[in-house]
Parts: sequence; structure tokens; C-alpha cells
Amino acid sequence: MASDGSDFARSMGIATSGLRAQAGRMRVISENIANADSTASSAGGDPYRRKVPTFSSTLDRALDAKVVSLGQIKPDQSDFRVKYEPSNPAADASGNVKYPNVNPLVEMTDLRDAQRSYEANLNVITATRRMIQRTLDILKA
Repeated sequence: MASDGSDFARSMGIATSGLRAQAGRMRVISENIANADSTASSAGGDPYRRKVPTFSSTLDRALDAKVVSLGQIKPDQSDFRVKYEPSNPAADASGNVKYPNVNPLVEMTDLRDAQRSYEANLNVITATRRMIQRTLDILKA
């Protein structure tokens, strides 16, 4: 089956969209990890709320292919962790302090998954570039 340059461009475009989406996902996860132990700035206030990245798929008319992008970043509505720390400046009247609803183990697992997806897209780009180079080498011969 013969292939033209648009197949290579389509492969690169789809993989590039995946790279961008996973890089955005890693940024959100990193923010969650960085704020895992933060508290509210005022007594009894709410701390950082975990963010959950979503993805959206759209048709790229130039590529004539579906591509992925980072969609909305939604707040995780699960409960905050609460610890009894009456001496903490963020404690409420009962001495309880709310901590973010971030589980570092879950975030690290999500981060590793995002890294693997990023690497897979990078491998597609690398393989496509090699195919383009081999095609050029054959045409030169």
C-alpha cells in the first residue's frame, strides 16, 4: 500500500496533540502534589481542592483526523481530610484543620500513567521521523 506525505503529517499531528494533552495533565498533577499538605490561609477556611484534568477529542480538518486536547480542569468534590490541630492557625473553632483532598499515592500513579502516555506519543513521532528519513534515503538512491 502506497503512502503519501499526508499520512506522515497525520501521524505526527495526532501524536503531537497527545504530547500536549499529557504535558497539560502532568502540570495539573504536579500542582496537586505541590499543594497536598497546604492549609487554608484563614482559620476554618477551605484549603486547596484537588484538580482533575479531562480530555476532549476534536476533528482537525487540516489533518482530517481526530486529535486530543486537554479539556476542562474540574475540581474534585470529594471531602477534605480533617485533622485535629488546635494550635494550627488554619484551625476552626473546634480545633480542626482541613487539608486538601489530595492523595499523593494516587497522584504519583496518575503521573506515571501520564508519563507513559507521553512517551508512547513521543515514540510515534520518533518512528514517523525515521520512516520519513528512510523514504528520503530511498528516493535519493
